[in-house]
Amino acid sequence: MTEHILEMKEISKSFGRVKALEKVNLKVLRGEIHGLIGENGAGKSTLMNILSGIYPYGSYRGEIVFDGEPCRFKRPLDSEEKGIVIIHQELALIPGLSIGENMFLCNERRDRFGIDWGRTYKEAEKYLKTVGLDENPHTPVRNLGIGKQQLVEIAKALAKNARLLILDEPTSSLNDEESEMLLNLLLDMKKEGLTSIIISHKLSELSYCADNLTILRDGSTVETLSNKEHDIDENRIISGMIGGSLEELYPKREHNISGEISFKVENWSVSDPKYPEKKVVKNASFFARKGEIVGLFGLQGAGRTELALSLFGKSFGSAISGNLWIKGRKCDLKNSKEALKEGLAYVTEDRKYNGLVLIQSIAGNTTMAGLEKISHHSIVDTELERTVAGEYMEKLHTKASSVSEKVINLSGGNQQKVLLAKWMFTDADILIIDEPTRGIDVLAKHEIYDILRKLSESGKTIIMISSEMSELIGMCDRLYVMNEGSIIEEMPAKEATRKRIMQAIVTHDTRIASEKEIQKWK
Repeated sequence: MTEHILEMKEISKSFGRVKALEKVNLKVLRGEIHGLIGENGAGKSTLMNILSGIYPYGSYRGEIVFDGEPCRFKRPLDSEEKGIVIIHQELALIPGLSIGENMFLCNERRDRFGIDWGRTYKEAEKYLKTVGLDENPHTPVRNLGIGKQQLVEIAKALAKNARLLILDEPTSSLNDEESEMLLNLLLDMKKEGLTSIIISHKLSELSYCADNLTILRDGSTVETLSNKEHDIDENRIISGMIGGSLEELYPKREHNISGEISFKVENWSVSDPKYPEKKVVKNASFFARKGEIVGLFGLQGAGRTELALSLFGKSFGSAISGNLWIKGRKCDLKNSKEALKEGLAYVTEDRKYNGLVLIQSIAGNTTMAGLEKISHHSIVDTELERTVAGEYMEKLHTKASSVSEKVINLSGGNQQKVLLAKWMFTDADILIIDEPTRGIDVLAKHEIYDILRKLSESGKTIIMISSEMSELIGMCDRLYVMNEGSIIEEMPAKEATRKRIMQAIVTHDTRIASEKEIQKWK
């Protein structure tokens, strides 16, 4: 039996004249968790699509050896029969079907009369227990949160007798707690002999669970690092990804906290629209100055997004009360149109579903929030629209063939730039930006941070919501900490530490075991 369960040798793949992969080599040890990292467009997903048979033999050059045998997969079913199963970033579950039906779709448990439903649900229950999901297999998938759906996908893969599990950005839509549970599940399954390849842009997660880590850049293998040898170092990984040193992830900026107060909230309370008796924001008060970046941190369910949306023209919530001042003037914003008129914009955390129209062009998305600026007598000047979109593409270094490119074809980082361009075009003075770097790679993050720095230096007020403490500490002038709908502490970013932030939450939230939880965030 060979030491390596998988070897991909000299793999090359082109799409027309574009080389996606050039002589890529990848070796995966039997029973390990192997990380795969690289900026968007580096070739990670293309390589895994070749391995899983999505790109069939003959459409690429090179050799795949799995468990000591050369493999020439012509369809995904061929690779699955060998025990290679891929879970894509966009989950392939049908909401209206039950967990059990989803788990055995195209892998049905049959008897001579057709589908054996008794066996189907009995086996579904067994695999759900394996992944630690306490759900009735008859439950419709639409009733599950995204974290539980991810576990259903893993159970579905195990039901196919997976020996090598490929996970493409498995935690991109999960909160911290769900992410940790998923990674611990992979570590537990490793003890049972399962080999995993995990594609992720989150360095901390790869450091936590990966035995070895392969870096790709521009479709080529850079190097493979070993966690055992303590090679998995953030600076070394970033350097490998971009082909040079990245001195600092967060751009240097002068912390400007002396400007006039441009945005002030006092005693702001919001009820859940479905359950009016439930307060999701409770007497929140904070302010932000012109040219300042103010951070808002909280664990999942703290009420950050609910606060932001309720401030943006009461886009969320019921029984909203409290006071709001913009540039010293008390405002009662009844809708998002009024908010924009007062110079307030909200950049959503969910760019794909709430922020952008994916099947539209870059030009159409860039101008959609400010159409009156490029229209005459309600008719859009398409030439002006293209010019404006081109200027923002250049300013934000958006990578695309032209402003006519559909947004769905762009990487996550470039989609995020189009979303920022959309709100920058409105020329709003106050930007509430929710999870600005979710689901994008390290280099794209650095570019987004630089855009935010330039906006603040131009005098814009930025309120930045993020689940990444290091991001807020690195980017902001001041931080507010939220928990259970309340703002519980304010601190200068230069005095903020992970431990101090978690200490504030632990002190306020009696459900968390204090010292043990704090130690995790040191």
